[in-house]
Amino acid sequence: MKSSSSSTLIGNLIEGYFHLLKILVVLCLAGMVVLVFGNVALRYLFNTGISISEELSRWFFVWLTFLGALIGLREHAHLGMDSMVSRLSPTGKKVCLVIGQLLMLFSTWFITVGSWDQVLINTSVAAPASGLPMAILYAPGVVFGITAALIIAYELYRVLAGKVSDEDLVMVTESEELAEIHALQEEIEHQEHVHHKPTKSTKHEEVQP
Repeated sequence: MKSSSSSTLIGNLIEGYFHLLKILVVLCLAGMVVLVFGNVALRYLFNTGISISEELSRWFFVWLTFLGALIGLREHAHLGMDSMVSRLSPTGKKVCLVIGQLLMLFSTWFITVGSWDQVLINTSVAAPASGLPMAILYAPGVVFGITAALIIAYELYRVLAGKVSDEDLVMVTESEELAEIHALQEEIEHQEHVHHKPTKSTKHEEVQP
């Protein structure tokens, strides 16, 4: 009971964390739209503008990119070339996936260390327009690196422990259209399975002469 409750708590915390990331992505996008559109409108209508618009919108874009990449990484939504890997045997797919995840862990280590160094260097450096610490610009790299490393390490554990099905060994798709088609096919197959599943009353009627 304790293990199941603790796992449920951890799962809820993870879901809440990624829900927060999605909210931050929406807020960053909304902030970009307001700042850019407002700045353009003020320049054309009143011959003035928002002095920090360009700087903050650029920062919002950086945060949006890194946080969105985390959400895509967790949901396996990133595009990639799977034309060769998809033709391999399950063992070959597993080997390629493990190698890819190890390389991704190595890359996230570089991103985390480099971003953290930049945060420390630019903590006392003020941005020219807003006066905010430039460390804010490099902080999303640290958030991305740590979170991405945890996601990849968990996926690597699932692969090595044999908890990933053969269909999920290819965690990328070549196009968004193919991903939508596969998702639609799975939904149709699930609905057909539900509709064709015999109920208890049907079985009882078949037994009666």
